[in-house]
Amino acid sequence: MNKAKVLVTGGAGFIGGNFVQYMIKKYPNYDIYNLDKLTYAGDLSKHSEILEEHNYFFVNKDITDTESINNLFDNEKFDYVVHFAAESHVDRSILEPDVFIKTNILGTHVLLEASKKYNVKKFMHISTDEVYGELDFDPNTFFTETSPIMPNSPYSSSKASSDLLVRAYYETFGLPVNITRCSNNYGPYHFPEKLIPQTISKALKNERIPVYGKGENIRDWLHVSDHCTAIDLVLHKGEDGSVYNIGGHNEKTNLEVVQTILKVLGKSEELIEFVSDRLGHDKRYAIDPTKIESLGWKPVYDFDTGIIQTIQWYLENEEWWRQILNGEYQENFKQLYNLE
Repeated sequence: MNKAKVLVTGGAGFIGGNFVQYMIKKYPNYDIYNLDKLTYAGDLSKHSEILEEHNYFFVNKDITDTESINNLFDNEKFDYVVHFAAESHVDRSILEPDVFIKTNILGTHVLLEASKKYNVKKFMHISTDEVYGELDFDPNTFFTETSPIMPNSPYSSSKASSDLLVRAYYETFGLPVNITRCSNNYGPYHFPEKLIPQTISKALKNERIPVYGKGENIRDWLHVSDHCTAIDLVLHKGEDGSVYNIGGHNEKTNLEVVQTILKVLGKSEELIEFVSDRLGHDKRYAIDPTKIESLGWKPVYDFDTGIIQTIQWYLENEEWWRQILNGEYQENFKQLYNLE
């Protein structure tokens, strides 16, 4: 296998962090550079076991810093860029949309310019199914790669904007790119503000679990390990300029997700507290992954298997998430959900 330099942006985050570990293990001949600004959701402790690996390198930089990013590309001459770095929490985007615009749009532009200037062989942009907007509750409707872009939140709008920039750099400048749009991820090291880890941690502490509205909103759930194998496949075999949707065929209402976790943990559903619905809350997301399946990818995890594995991981790594919740995040959480 040929040697390559791979820049992974946002590699201290949830999905990017899992991808860094996956690539380190699978491709010992690749040098994996983890670039992360280390915002509130960035956590390097997850990489403690790979710190001494010969092919792992951490770079603490801000993707919106043009000079710093250009210097990095000039020094390292990357072959591939896999771009995860993004503000990703919808609730936070409602409170602070300007942060999302700067990181998700301007940061992507800086990386695209550097990739063009230094002749990167492939720029892979990791996006979200939320750029398509929402589906109704008809179980026969799905997002495909040709579905119109109709985002409804500041977060999804910022991601849609960055998607269009990536497309433009392919069409205008011929930069080899791929865009992947995934459904909701879950698994190890998921930051505790998101639905599944939030429910697990609060259930274990016998605290109220906020559920928006009546909990009827539907999401398609994808285990992060399956997402990593799909990204790897597209990175190496994806057709330049193409978009690939990555979904898990695991549609659940938010309430069903919470109820499943409570059942596995042996906790009462009386912990559930229905709260005012999120502004602009999309009804349903569901992906048709036929295109990426044609490359030979299939998810390994169904939701029933994956959620038990995920719950077990949080039980075995309680110190990790408790340290996060004991910090400044707790105050942010109360603000987000209007809790006393």
